[in-house]
Amino acid sequence: MTIQSQYKFFPERKVTVIRAPFNGGQGKLGVELGPDRLVEYGLLSDIKELGWKYEISDPLKGTDWEEMRHDSSDMFDNCKRPHMVSECCKKIYQASSEARRTKSFPLTIGGDHSIGMSTILAFINAHPDGGIIWVDAHADINTPSSTDSGNLHGCPVAFAMGLDEEHWPSDFEWIKQLKHLVKPNQIAYIGLRDVDKGEKKILKDLGIAAFSMYHIDKYGINGVVKRAIKAINPTGEGPIHVSYDVDGIDPQYVAATGTPVRGGLTLREGLFIVEELAATGLLAGLDIVEVNPSLGASEMHMVDTVNAGLSISRCALGETIL
Repeated sequence: MTIQSQYKFFPERKVTVIRAPFNGGQGKLGVELGPDRLVEYGLLSDIKELGWKYEISDPLKGTDWEEMRHDSSDMFDNCKRPHMVSECCKKIYQASSEARRTKSFPLTIGGDHSIGMSTILAFINAHPDGGIIWVDAHADINTPSSTDSGNLHGCPVAFAMGLDEEHWPSDFEWIKQLKHLVKPNQIAYIGLRDVDKGEKKILKDLGIAAFSMYHIDKYGINGVVKRAIKAINPTGEGPIHVSYDVDGIDPQYVAATGTPVRGGLTLREGLFIVEELAATGLLAGLDIVEVNPSLGASEMHMVDTVNAGLSISRCALGETIL
């Protein structure tokens, strides 16, 4: 492995691997197995080989999530398991905040993308001038009143931005107490290709930088990454957090994920995003979510998906081809 990238905000090259084996934000079992598979297939040895020290944080350990998942009373209108999701996200928020307090790079491995509300809130409250890149086939900016499915892994950005607060389940009051929420000019999307009607309106009304696969076809992945960085980090000096749903990559490369959508990023495009962000020296956190080892038509689908997640991690932590 070749290590070239420097990290402005983590000169001591310490990583906190935050395990988030959580499945409550959506309906499919198996995504809670993602962290174990990433570790089994070499995540920790990769981190060490790339010259980083690491520690493991396991904030969800000791809670009976299975019992919570089967609590049929955990509903708010059509929102499913709001209490369960909130309890998970509070714990992930605290773990991520602690990593940032100790100047350790938070690498959060999920688990479904509902946990993204906690990681980006922890980031913004540690770095109010920071910017977020959300790599995903989906915008995940439905509000509790706009979501059709009721699955809260489609709502984390809305919660992190404080959208539609008057219709929130009371479980999420803790977010309202935070000093900082994510502002529209602090987040940019890359890889969108399955966006709900209500989400399109939110993105346009708020002027959020959103780059779909159309834009990648038009400008190329390098052009899109440069535009996204400029949108959220106009000074070129602030920290950047990446929340990476593996379904941003086309299912021909990443099949073992819960909501695959054809026509996505190639594996090389997907890796280029984190390679380029690492090269800026400003990368300040990473989530890898929605790896579901139970899905996919074959064992190879699982292996390919896990290996894609590991490649994302390695590129973010400084691996280069030459």
